[in-house]
Amino acid sequence: MPIIKHEQFILASREVCFDLARNVEIHTKTTSKTKEEAVGGITQGLLRKGDTVTWEATHFGIRQKLTAKVIHMEKPTMFVDVMVKGAFNSFTHTHRFVEKNGGTIMIDIFEYKSPFGIVGIIVDKLFLERYMANFISSRAKELKRIAEDVE
Repeated sequence: MPIIKHEQFILASREVCFDLARNVEIHTKTTSKTKEEAVGGITQGLLRKGDTVTWEATHFGIRQKLTAKVIHMEKPTMFVDVMVKGAFNSFTHTHRFVEKNGGTIMIDIFEYKSPFGIVGIIVDKLFLERYMANFISSRAKELKRIAEDVE
């Protein structure tokens, strides 16, 4: 099971970063490359524990849907969402926010399991793990830009 960890320093308060990271409209702005949009569940505002959201996005030229549920939240230090329906066998995405040097270190930990057994493992090694790491990094950099404009 691949585990992707990404850290992004943001010159903004932990509270601002936490709220932006769970804001549905901001999520769509930070994933504009994949044309991601909320099409079910919570489709606007701030996600809370127990909320589900269905995202529709284009990955690898294919329009896909994925439903995630927020299963844990400790405001403003972390929240965790898991896939309940979608292309992966499973995923858990932990979002942590640590105050440091007058700003915040936003830490994404994304653990996933690909479908299709050994074929999925090969796909991970060939390109999927790198693709997902780049996706998470790109989203974090865009969230940094937005957060630093807010502060």
